Amino acid sequence: MLKFSLEHTDSNARAGVFETEHGAVHTPAFMVVGTTGSVKTIGPRELKEIESEIILANTYHLFLRPGIEVIQEAGGLHRFIGWDLPILTDSGGYQVFSLSDLKKVSGGGVEFRSHLDGSLHFFSPESVIDIQRILGSDIMMVLDECVAYPCDFGYVQEAQERTVQWAERCKRRFKESVEMYGYAQALFGIVQGSIFPEEREECAKRIVELDFDGYAVGGLSVGEPTEQMYEMTEVCTNILPADRPRYLMGVGTPQDLLECIERGIDLFDCVLPTRNGRNAMIFTKNGILTIKNAAYKSDFTPLDDSCECYVCQNFSRAYIRHLFQSKEILGLQLATIHNLYFYQWLMREARKVIVQGVFHHWKYEQLQLLTSEIPIFT
Repeated sequence: MLKFSLEHTDSNARAGVFETEHGAVHTPAFMVVGTTGSVKTIGPRELKEIESEIILANTYHLFLRPGIEVIQEAGGLHRFIGWDLPILTDSGGYQVFSLSDLKKVSGGGVEFRSHLDGSLHFFSPESVIDIQRILGSDIMMVLDECVAYPCDFGYVQEAQERTVQWAERCKRRFKESVEMYGYAQALFGIVQGSIFPEEREECAKRIVELDFDGYAVGGLSVGEPTEQMYEMTEVCTNILPADRPRYLMGVGTPQDLLECIERGIDLFDCVLPTRNGRNAMIFTKNGILTIKNAAYKSDFTPLDDSCECYVCQNFSRAYIRHLFQSKEILGLQLATIHNLYFYQWLMREARKVIVQGVFHHWKYEQLQLLTSEIPIFT
């Protein structure tokens, strides 16, 4: 069982900690996305330097490449990638539905073709548990069906029913199987239901009845209006138990994180800070900075003059712009390090103000800054 302690609350915002045998994760927390066992452009050393406590990897991608046999031979995913802190693995359900044009969904599971070579594969609730046992992640996710937006209400009902049935089978397989590397693993259930409150409520109640170590809200940030995403998040957190961690999957912007912390979410993941970094979009405490802009050619100030990350302490906007203009990989790396540091800073500050009981006021101030435009001096 995953040990979760809820330490402070400020209205619905929560500060807590969950403990795994690879270390503790203080919440609210942002998981850095390392889909294939690698965070693009940076390594475990840099992740630890920016105080990342947990990373996310993906079952679908690791199953296809390098293959679970290789990871098992290496002694599990932690040893294979050189990361000794907690790992959460997604079940791969979202990737099956988003990457595979040719898939067949049934009560038994989902048949799909690899996006790499077109080879045919089948994921069942039982097989994704078996795969994640071999991966050895600290937190495993159940197989679920993530529907597209917009989607017919009738299909959402069918997918929600499959999600609950698959969760029940995952839980059963989890209890029957054992960990492979001498440490405990936890299993999270996932709530689906698209943008329909009644489906979200029913799914949440039925998933909670199965008694998972933690709970995730899935199927959001897939194109629906932002306010509906917030509304569905709140529908779920009103039902999910207070004594278990709550994870909002695939979200999102700094603004989304703050809004959903206030709605009771503890854990997030998103590719945005790494992807945006590689595309020269820099998150700062005063908004987004596009470092390729010509105005920064001779700007020798840091990316963010109030930031304490390695990048801001050692390099200028002019130099990082030069790296991007020269197509140097170092530019991608430095931008990624800074963006991830910013996200970790944001979560640490959120935790502090929750403890102080002033989260709502602080959130309002941050949103004014984060959505402002950084002036460009020419």
